[in-house]
Amino acid sequence: MRRVINAILYVVVGGIKWRMLPREYPNWKRVYHYFRQWRDRDTWQRLHDTLRARLRQHVGRHKHPTAGCMDSQSVKSMAIKGERGYDVGKQVNGRKRHLLVDTLGLVLAVVVTVASCSDPAGARRLFRRLGGACKKLRLIWVDGAYRGQLLEWVAAHCWFRLQPV
Repeated sequence: MRRVINAILYVVVGGIKWRMLPREYPNWKRVYHYFRQWRDRDTWQRLHDTLRARLRQHVGRHKHPTAGCMDSQSVKSMAIKGERGYDVGKQVNGRKRHLLVDTLGLVLAVVVTVASCSDPAGARRLFRRLGGACKKLRLIWVDGAYRGQLLEWVAAHCWFRLQPV
């Protein structure tokens, strides 16, 4: 299984196609089978949440964060298949990452949208995906792009509050 995990990391980090996996790793079909199975069963998400919780405890924090910070970043996308949009404010044609981190900078949630997606719309999508790892979250610091109706929506639908800074 260690060779399977190493093969998955080789593909993900290297950005290569599954069929181009070197011969020193198990057959690409077997490796992809495990990757797909673990993805569909949310094994990767549980692994990420467990490692983050252990790291937080290691530095003397509770395993579940109570505060976080959220922002977005528009990035140019190459000629790779997928949806793209144009962010007028940043003048970028590509995608937008909406990222929520805890106070240590550890990732809690990520949503990728087209660059033309507004920050409040991306935030709503991100908040709908929050799972058990964020159950103690009470406060999220955000920038001015997240003011207005989003604050009311969060107050009505979520267990935390947004604090524009």
